[in-house]
Amino acid sequence: MPRIRPVSDLRNNFANISRIVHETSEPVFLTKNGYGDMVVMSMEAYERHQFKSEVYFKLKEAELEAKTTDKRHSHKEMFNELRSKLSDKVEPVDV
Repeated sequence: MPRIRPVSDLRNNFANISRIVHETSEPVFLTKNGYGDMVVMSMEAYERHQFKSEVYFKLKEAELEAKTTDKRHSHKEMFNELRSKLSDKVEPVDV
């Protein structure tokens, strides 16, 4: 269930709101004059949200590309290409 608090609680009860967002990893929605105004969340929750958004964007991008071309790559082809790109960037280490 979303936690909704008046924006004045941010000033008056900052420590409590901070504790809530860190312990629950859930955002707190703040209202101003009865209407939604802003959202407060922990840095960790924000970073997870950003990562998920980026992953979903990349998946959507791949989905759209798959619709526009008939070319498909096998698992083996992709990993060989990735290994090749990595070996070009990594210098050999003397053991």
